[in-house]
Amino acid sequence: MSHLPPRPLAARRSSPLVGTVRVPGDKSISHRSLMFGALATGTTRIKGLLEGEDVINTARAVTALGALAEKQGDTWIVKGRGVGGLSEPLAPIDFGNSGTGTRLMMGVIAGQPITVTMTGDASLSKRPMRRVIGPLKQMGLQIAEDRETLPLTLTGTDQLLPIVYELPVPSAQVKSAILLAGLHAAGETTVIEKEATRDHTERMLHFFGAEIRTEQKDGKTHITVKGDAELTGRDVTVPGDPSSAAFLVCAALLVPGSDVTVEGVLVNETRTGLYTTLQEMGADVTLTNPREEGGEPIADIRARFSKLKGVIVPAERAPSMIDEYPVLAAVAAFAAGDTVMHGLAELKVKESDRLAATAAGLEVNGVRTAVEGDTLTVHGTGGAVSGGGTVATHLDHRIAMAFLTMGLATEHPVTVDDTAMIATSFPEYLGLMEQLGASFQT
Repeated sequence: MSHLPPRPLAARRSSPLVGTVRVPGDKSISHRSLMFGALATGTTRIKGLLEGEDVINTARAVTALGALAEKQGDTWIVKGRGVGGLSEPLAPIDFGNSGTGTRLMMGVIAGQPITVTMTGDASLSKRPMRRVIGPLKQMGLQIAEDRETLPLTLTGTDQLLPIVYELPVPSAQVKSAILLAGLHAAGETTVIEKEATRDHTERMLHFFGAEIRTEQKDGKTHITVKGDAELTGRDVTVPGDPSSAAFLVCAALLVPGSDVTVEGVLVNETRTGLYTTLQEMGADVTLTNPREEGGEPIADIRARFSKLKGVIVPAERAPSMIDEYPVLAAVAAFAAGDTVMHGLAELKVKESDRLAATAAGLEVNGVRTAVEGDTLTVHGTGGAVSGGGTVATHLDHRIAMAFLTMGLATEHPVTVDDTAMIATSFPEYLGLMEQLGASFQT
């Protein structure tokens, strides 16, 4: 996104936010539905696909690999090529800002006898790929360059070796890349995780017809996929993204008089850590109308203005809310007492160093914070928050949205230095906020 001119924006104190809305489809499931559709035989039809830039780049990537992905009406159609049937692209594939698209696609490419050069924008090109490259190399993937950041040239093989791999740190992206590669290997590939991470890949593999099983052994989860797999094209409905819904829910909690319902949101327990935490803080957040679509649980989320108190957020909750810490920190500024968030190492290697960026954004708006190792403490005011500062977003969409959300309830407007990158994940953010009653100024 760095080639676009910055688009600063300020959020100012809002009148009550009221209404019922839907957020775009879940980003994680959108990426996976395109890739799994490409690896399946037959046609996959996807409704509710998130059309942010990250996911569109994945659609372009699978098309470049020979599995045409295109929109017809309100449905995305993917013409599958089978598990080993992708073809070598004519040019490097640009993944823009998408770490998920890049890392999962490495697992897809590993099992294809093709050479692919992967590139990304300035932000993505700084993000580490070592944790994915290591196990995939064990399976047989070759990397031309002796480095761990994009651009990288990968050569896959149809002779992948199955492995048993214990994740050194919790990562759904690394787990998913290995399982995707395992589809091509002879025999069974197993990933062992000490802490639960998002299980969308396991659910979707089962949905598309792969043989996959999950077992508990010695306090750890063993996820095993059988190789030489055959996937079948499916009809997928993508549920609303809980990470996008988080901004609307948190805004409703902060702005007096607000009452907001977000319909059809993914409530997979590996993604609901924020909502658990908000309820512990005293938030009036309720999940209603539970149901299931495409193997995933969904519900409607209602949030009303609430007086909040500080809490301790345990490290083991981090994988279920890793993308929501910036907006939780913004909410914590208004809570009575300290909110202490443990286990935030992963925030340092996101689109930006989100831990540092979040703390700096709070400080410039009059909120005291402390960062010690992987722990962030926000000293909540229990009432008014000054605002009035300009936040450095570091090209990070979630930093931008978190502080615009915060600015809807501060005494003075909160300005972010750029909003162009919001389009990578939630291009409807400003429009939905304004629909509920929020106001922004350039």
